[in-house]
Amino acid sequence: MIAESLETQPRSQVPLWTIFTSFLIVGLTAFGMAILQKLKALVLAQRWLSEEEMNDGLAMVQLYPGPIMVDFTAYIGYVLRGVPGALLAAAGFCLPSFILMLILSALYFAAGNLPWVHPLFQGLEALVVGVILNVTLDMGSRAIQGKIEAVITLLAFGGLLLKFDAVLTILMALALGAAFIHPASSKGTPAPQASNPTPASISIRRGLAISVVIIIILGVVALAISLDSEIGHLGLSLFKIGAVAFGNGTTIIPLLQSEVVEKHHWMNLNQFADGVALGQITPGPFLITSTFIGYKIGRIGGALLATFAIFSPSFAMTLIFTEVFARLRNLKIVRGALAGVLAAFTGMLAAALLQIGTVALTVPVAFVLAGAAFLAVRYFKLDILWVFVGGLSIWEGLLALGLV
Repeated sequence: MIAESLETQPRSQVPLWTIFTSFLIVGLTAFGMAILQKLKALVLAQRWLSEEEMNDGLAMVQLYPGPIMVDFTAYIGYVLRGVPGALLAAAGFCLPSFILMLILSALYFAAGNLPWVHPLFQGLEALVVGVILNVTLDMGSRAIQGKIEAVITLLAFGGLLLKFDAVLTILMALALGAAFIHPASSKGTPAPQASNPTPASISIRRGLAISVVIIIILGVVALAISLDSEIGHLGLSLFKIGAVAFGNGTTIIPLLQSEVVEKHHWMNLNQFADGVALGQITPGPFLITSTFIGYKIGRIGGALLATFAIFSPSFAMTLIFTEVFARLRNLKIVRGALAGVLAAFTGMLAAALLQIGTVALTVPVAFVLAGAAFLAVRYFKLDILWVFVGGLSIWEGLLALGLV
């Protein structure tokens, strides 16, 4: 609920340029869990939204598929200035990491055959294993609340290892959760509001703007189909993942791996692990790994299509949910479906961790480095950026001494 006591300019007058540049700075400087802290600090400092609205928005973006932080930025922008605000907030947040990942991808694939590249990335992959292990344990503690969730987790774990279709696994988990998991609904929590009460003409304009966004997305889907090429098939795969995958970037790794490595063989597991690592060390959304995958298949054009495909489905859902469906979060069937999906992601993430670990942890020192990264993020609460900077420095020192 919007707090009318906020002493701020009317939201319709928050400049679009200010929205873009503010989220651009967040996208350029925030890593990992610090992203949420920076977003909250920005919005509350500018007195754009109340704390209650921020919390309601965070709850809302977990109701539907897509990367939570990108959808959260779109939610804030939409509350402030409608569809243009959502577009500029999400674009500003994603642009720095997209450009950085383009540069890193070009360097990686240009230098991939140099003898010093693989040992360096082996250290980076070991650090990723430690970080993802922490995420997996955190997810498991939240998602596995009973026997049904545990069964779904185990089925998803085995399904990914046996190369069962990952998207079908998620849909089955959603159905099982809706049918058999009945979490208590939260009472008395207001749903997110799109904006202050607005004239009907403004609501109509917003509805038309949302329709235009959906038409553009469907147009790009049609373009990907018409290409009938590896780039087009990649775009369709990422559109599919973006439309069904819940959670943050880390939880969506298993679906990416299933499509990119196991099903289509667009890159090997080492390359995929390196892309995941680069996604960790760049600021902004973790799913910018999709840019790396797209660059591998189709250079800049492939990177643009892949990035658009992974983020756009949930962007459209954010606009729709903010206007219409936010109150659904208190329905038991919705909460049960979400619980089933999160349990499945826990199992799939554990399977992906096992597979990445088999290619990353090939020497004893790599196990030590992965363990150190795990301890650093779980118990010492170090920022992921410093974990990677410190870990790579140690790894390079070991390489120089010939201990790896």
